[in-house]
Amino acid sequence: MIESNPNMDFFYIRDRKHRYRFFCSEPLHDVTVRFSRWEKFWESAKKKLMLLPRRDLAQEQAFARIRTWKRKDITIKVSGCINVRKSHRRFYLFLQKKRSQHVLMLVLEAILLPISGVLAFLPGPNVFFGVLALIMITHWQALRGINHLSRIQRHFSRTPLFREWEEAVDSGDEDIYPVILDKISKKYHLEHIRSIL
Repeated sequence: MIESNPNMDFFYIRDRKHRYRFFCSEPLHDVTVRFSRWEKFWESAKKKLMLLPRRDLAQEQAFARIRTWKRKDITIKVSGCINVRKSHRRFYLFLQKKRSQHVLMLVLEAILLPISGVLAFLPGPNVFFGVLALIMITHWQALRGINHLSRIQRHFSRTPLFREWEEAVDSGDEDIYPVILDKISKKYHLEHIRSIL
């Protein structure tokens, strides 16, 4: 189970494609599954799962970490390009959209899981089944985190570096991206920031 660190930072920032991303300061990690009998099978499936786009995996893991958030409120760092009231509304709509997407994905994965089990009759390990099962676990944990995040009090904190980032994205000045991302990485200890934004 992913334990949430009470000192970690959470971010809600637009990426270079102008899509909002929710992520945290904790590094990406492998999914933990405790099935010692099929350890090689699950290890192979986990390696495949880690090949998913890092920005999506970081967002799923940030949502999953919220499941174990003990406090009644959370502070989320934003750029401050839009006012706080609008940030609340936009984030609420973002959560509703992500909840709907996760429910739909879980339904589709639940339909595909038994079909992928049929592939067990083929020679070799059924990695497709394992990867699909791990994706389901990841989506389920993220959905629970989204639901928890919807219920707790949310505060938004403006961060000048992310404002600088979003203004560079708005202007399309790609030459300045690496400089800003390096500053963000150093200030917030986000080694994986380039793969997220």
